[in-house]
Amino acid sequence: MKKRTIATAALCTLLAGAAVAQQAKEGPWMVRARAVNLDSANGDTTGLGLGINNKWIPEVDVSYFFNKNVALELVLTVPQQHTLSSNTGVMGTLKHLPPTLMAQYHFDAGSFKPYVGAGVNYTRFSSVNIGGPTLEKDSWGPALQVGVDIPLRGNMYFNLDLKKVLIRTDVFSGTTNLGTFKVDPLLAGVGLGWRF
Repeated sequence: MKKRTIATAALCTLLAGAAVAQQAKEGPWMVRARAVNLDSANGDTTGLGLGINNKWIPEVDVSYFFNKNVALELVLTVPQQHTLSSNTGVMGTLKHLPPTLMAQYHFDAGSFKPYVGAGVNYTRFSSVNIGGPTLEKDSWGPALQVGVDIPLRGNMYFNLDLKKVLIRTDVFSGTTNLGTFKVDPLLAGVGLGWRF
């Protein structure tokens, strides 16, 4: 009986040590690469019926875990070019760069690691080539997020992610404010993550 108790205690100690070693091996950093479908809400108050095209974009994010549940994520991509259309047809093109900073809470659900996040988006509009009207160059807005990391092997994870981001810009004709164009995209992403 005594030998069995000692063997059980030794096994528990080894398993605990392995779990700590795995956690230490992973470290506080995580990098993900995603393919993201940008689906714009295309709402506006100008009466022009403004809208940009939907498209797939590349996305990279870097996360830092303060502990096993709380993390901060910076979401990045390259400037994205879109075609801007109105009720009368294509107006031209523009680019936007939309980095987003998210505070996240990660749940431990066994083999699944779901998370929720909230944060702020900054979008810079550039290379605006749309003829007469002009756009306000800067947009600040809230962002919400849900997602899940599914362990694959080692420190690699399969990631599914969904974000709603408020991106809005005022539209001007000369000095007259015509109203607000609401891009407000829904971003559905799939990719891989590495914890280190």
